[in-house]
Amino acid sequence: MISSLTELLPDMLKAFYETLYMVGLSLLAAIIIGIPAGILLFVSDRGLFYENRVLNMVLGVIANIIRSIPFLILLVLLLPFTQAILGTTIGPTAAAVPLSVAAIPFYARLVESSLREVNKGMIEAAVATGAKPWLIIREVLLPEAKSGIISGLTITAISLLGFSAMAGTVGGGGIGDLAIRFGYYRYDNKVLFTTVILLVVLVQIIQFLGDWAARKVDKR
Repeated sequence: MISSLTELLPDMLKAFYETLYMVGLSLLAAIIIGIPAGILLFVSDRGLFYENRVLNMVLGVIANIIRSIPFLILLVLLLPFTQAILGTTIGPTAAAVPLSVAAIPFYARLVESSLREVNKGMIEAAVATGAKPWLIIREVLLPEAKSGIISGLTITAISLLGFSAMAGTVGGGGIGDLAIRFGYYRYDNKVLFTTVILLVVLVQIIQFLGDWAARKVDKR
């Protein structure tokens, strides 16, 4: 077993890097687009300082539609889009496209949920003082919801790790691809178990770092 795994070490290191690359790109997209989308979902809701029922409904429907599609189906549906923007549907960069599309509404809803936990009295007090919406978001909402936003990012990262393994089954690369090519197709359970252990270790590391970061910024 040790011998066969040693021979696969270069492929394992490459798969590990590809997985981190895919998840990293998708998380970056989730942060850049998901956080503003989550904020818009929250502040445009009824009774808040930027109430806009049409905007809220449109964003909510889009987020719900994307989140309701199983990832493998979403991956296949986005193949033409991925092909159009990248010129290929194979490899970790191509896999990062559907991963990002899945991550953005998922994280946006988690951000919205975190913002809903902020004390409404603080928001009302800021509005009463005449603070502008951007100031309220920057100085009240985001600082108060920071711990929940980080926890949501942790959940998103772990979910993306599982999605990235699925992307490997259709040529996305990464640990999932390694498990299929060297484990499933060759009936090598040692490789399958090793890839599972790798994923478990990655999840534990992400969860530990996320919990630590959330505790560090928690004001309570």
